Amino acid sequence: MGPQIRFITAEICQVGGPGQTDQSDAAIYLVHFTDAAALIDAGSGRASDRVLMNIAAAGVLPEQVQYLLLTHCHYDHTGGAAGFRQRFGWRVAIHSLEAAALETGDNKLSAASWYGDHLAPCPVDVRLADGDRIPLAEREIQVIHIPGHSPGSLAYLVESEGKRVLFAQDVHGPIHPALLSNRTDYQASLRKLQALQADILCEGHYGVFVGQANVAAFIDRFVED
Repeated sequence: MGPQIRFITAEICQVGGPGQTDQSDAAIYLVHFTDAAALIDAGSGRASDRVLMNIAAAGVLPEQVQYLLLTHCHYDHTGGAAGFRQRFGWRVAIHSLEAAALETGDNKLSAASWYGDHLAPCPVDVRLADGDRIPLAEREIQVIHIPGHSPGSLAYLVESEGKRVLFAQDVHGPIHPALLSNRTDYQASLRKLQALQADILCEGHYGVFVGQANVAAFIDRFVED
């Protein structure tokens, strides 16, 4: 199978996920501003070479990727992080609350054990917090803390082609005690995401939603009255 990529804007594309790389991968997105790029999430690591092939097909060289921005520590989003960092020196960023789980390879908090696998420990280069802004080629990516699904879940917001593009990977949950989920925080985070009025939502498992009404309708599916 040849490269499988999906452009969302001219600067943003999906380079990983079921049907593209491996069934165990959550969606992986690539943001490419002029000569610099960032990868949002790393997949499980079971098909990292396919991820790299798709990045190349999008016109990006590995040395142009400056950051690996992780939305949270779960295996389907972070299993590939250690390998990418070791091979290319990409700066790995995650919320400070979940840095330890990634650095120690915590198989319980990462849910790697749910996949019958182990999380490869990965050093964290940047510990993120709500409101941080990540510079990328004279532009920036906004960091938004959305706890609930996990304590350190993050969303990333960028502007591309005049549209507000939101990367919020596990909007759908699930809420599970083994993941240290918190239902009250989760509901508050859903409302926080709604208030952003994003034009495009790039989710981790349900696909890409285009148009403010479609984005709002998807998030609203999980809001409890």
